[in-house]
Amino acid sequence: MGAAVETPKINHIGVAGAGAWGTALAQVAALAGRRVTIWANRAALADEINSQHVNGRFLPGRVLAREVVAVADPSGLEACDALLVACPAQSLRQVLSTMGGLRVPAAICAKGMERGTGLLMQEVALAAQPGAAFGILSGPGFADEVVQGLPCAVTIAFDDMQIASRFCEALGVGGFRPYASGDVAGVAIGGAVKNVLAIACGVVEGRGLGESARAAVMTRGFAEMARFGQALGARLETMTGLSGFGDLVLTASSRQSRNFALGIQLARGTAAEGRVPLAEGAATAPALVRRARQLGIQMPIAEAVAGIVSGDIDVDTAIRALLSRPLKSEH
Repeated sequence: MGAAVETPKINHIGVAGAGAWGTALAQVAALAGRRVTIWANRAALADEINSQHVNGRFLPGRVLAREVVAVADPSGLEACDALLVACPAQSLRQVLSTMGGLRVPAAICAKGMERGTGLLMQEVALAAQPGAAFGILSGPGFADEVVQGLPCAVTIAFDDMQIASRFCEALGVGGFRPYASGDVAGVAIGGAVKNVLAIACGVVEGRGLGESARAAVMTRGFAEMARFGQALGARLETMTGLSGFGDLVLTASSRQSRNFALGIQLARGTAAEGRVPLAEGAATAPALVRRARQLGIQMPIAEAVAGIVSGDIDVDTAIRALLSRPLKSEH
């Protein structure tokens, strides 16, 4: 038998997307000693990062490492050894379609399901770039905390564990701790479903239903996540890990979470005055419910959220429907 083929070491990381999360990950990579090129879709933002070492729009007050070099065109990423794709979930297909044929592994850092198709992020990526090596980076982390160097742990999943391990080696620094996984579907599902459940927990907060109610919604919502994930071949241990339950705990309990904040707005009837931008759960909820129904999976909390965000049912009706469900065995 021949010797095992080693996955090349990652020395130059490209980041597609200069929003808060993409910029924070670029900072992590730079502090880990990698060359970093970040693609900003606006020339003015690229100039600001290069000349002032800040991203005033998305991470105001945070100074970036000088090693973070920004470009205003995706062709500037072509020399990179690996990519982090950190655009919004609903923009992933378009972003990847502008990048030409990918020849290096790419970790998708978006969390959600495509609105029209119901595809998970790695499925969208493969549809846009067939044959490329895509994985998922996900877990409980707020960009502003990460860029400050505060402790954070995430999961990086690829079908090829060697690639996942190389990404972990390339990004692990200080308090930023990435863990490798081979369960791409599981990591993607956790990141998508937790956003929907965070909206539900925000509704509980906004309606003043109490901490006990939020704990119940979080726990029963996690059961929905696990059922959905296992139906798609995800591992239960992935669901209970950083990218599943761990991310749910953070997103469903902090006002820094866009999805939690949107739930509060919906509960208080203030969403129409200025809905929280980039609350990915709002677009994911109806796509998740459609796919769950196709699989024969019951997800009553996700269905309630989908109905609320679409305007098909009001908050009080959704709450009454959940509380009037028949009593049954927990498992």
